Amino acid sequence: MRKLQTQGVHHITLTGADRQSSIDFWEGVLGMPFVFDQPNLDNENEGHLYFDPGDGRLITVFTDETRKPVHDRTPTDPGCVHHLAFNVSMATHRQVVERLDERGIKHSGVKDRGFMDSIYFKDPLGLLIELACYKFEPPRGHAHADVMIEAHRIRVARGDRAIGEEHLADALELLVSRSQQTLSSDRGAKDPY
Repeated sequence: MRKLQTQGVHHITLTGADRQSSIDFWEGVLGMPFVFDQPNLDNENEGHLYFDPGDGRLITVFTDETRKPVHDRTPTDPGCVHHLAFNVSMATHRQVVERLDERGIKHSGVKDRGFMDSIYFKDPLGLLIELACYKFEPPRGHAHADVMIEAHRIRVARGDRAIGEEHLADALELLVSRSQQTLSSDRGAKDPY
């Protein structure tokens, strides 16, 4: 038996309401360029809109002009999607509360998650959306996941409940020391003062 190895998210498809409310939210609120539009090839009564969330992958939405937005929270039963999280820059993250408030969109305010800051709010159909901003940049040649696994190992070894900024800083130092060569014979911390 062999695995079916994935290499990243290709796209996520959501069931939307009418076409314009989908465009207004995904492009008009979240700034995702509307890049492609065609019929749903499995249901001729629906449209299929494609948006770029910023990394060249796709968020797609099936639309139907007879469906109207419902603002109730989407189901969170087992097997249902709890929320979608999108990465934003620190500069943007610092503006999220103000910009959601300008639109009258209720939100959670900033939540400190240790390794990232998050803000939650619902889309017009009740799907929980998270805008997240990492508190670190991975070293050259590494991904965010590389830092996270090292921070996790450090956290567990120390018996801490959740990843914090100290775990991240130590993970970053560890990854750099493993991957970056030096002419020094001793890379340990020093006090030159």
